[in-house]
Amino acid sequence: MIETWWTRFLDGFAQAAPPDITLIELAIVVLTAAALSLPRSTWRYFGLITTIVHELGHAFAALMTGRVLKGITLTMDHAGTTTTIGRPGWRSAWSGFWGYPTPAVFGATLAWAGINGWGTAALSVGALILLAALLFIRNGAGLLILVVTLGVSVLLVVALPAQFTGHVVVALGLALLVGSVRDLGKVISVHLRRRQELDSSDAYLLYRSTGVPSPVWLVLFALAIAGAMVWAWGALSASPQFLRWIE
Repeated sequence: MIETWWTRFLDGFAQAAPPDITLIELAIVVLTAAALSLPRSTWRYFGLITTIVHELGHAFAALMTGRVLKGITLTMDHAGTTTTIGRPGWRSAWSGFWGYPTPAVFGATLAWAGINGWGTAALSVGALILLAALLFIRNGAGLLILVVTLGVSVLLVVALPAQFTGHVVVALGLALLVGSVRDLGKVISVHLRRRQELDSSDAYLLYRSTGVPSPVWLVLFALAIAGAMVWAWGALSASPQFLRWIE
């Protein structure tokens, strides 16, 4: 399997033919994304993926500024913590910001990659990132969540027929976009109705570290997510398939 995966990984960096996604399929994909992210029964599992991406967003942003990543913990109730050390100030705020927006940005990137024939490359790079993240997991539940997600990712690279890869990657990207909106709604509800849980809010933690009010951070989260959604729509609408739809 490793040899097959490596071959598919290398082959994935050659651009494939863009998938021919019809309007009906796009509607089904959007409904499927909503079905994964909105009902509690499915969000219980799919939400773990957005939590992984959320925490990896913190980690990558911290590494960008020269902070040292000490560890990541994940729990089955969608909580997570990324621990970094380094000089305080804007570096800490930067890494603290890129939690909630990252699933949307990554989702938009997947949608762009899938619609432009880079689906296999996106899945392979994602698997490598998950593999590297294993080095920083610091609890048993987090290890289980990441290993299962990594296994699914590798299985998709190895077993998914090339002609279906773009379709699956676009679907996953849109699902992450919907999931990011759900997560944003969750943190907003913490500030409006469940203020006893404020310590779990990145916006509140950013307020504590910078003095900038939490609502400002919530608006910035929303703007970043909205920007990712606009980018994803731009990628879909600029594709030759979309132009055929509207002709």
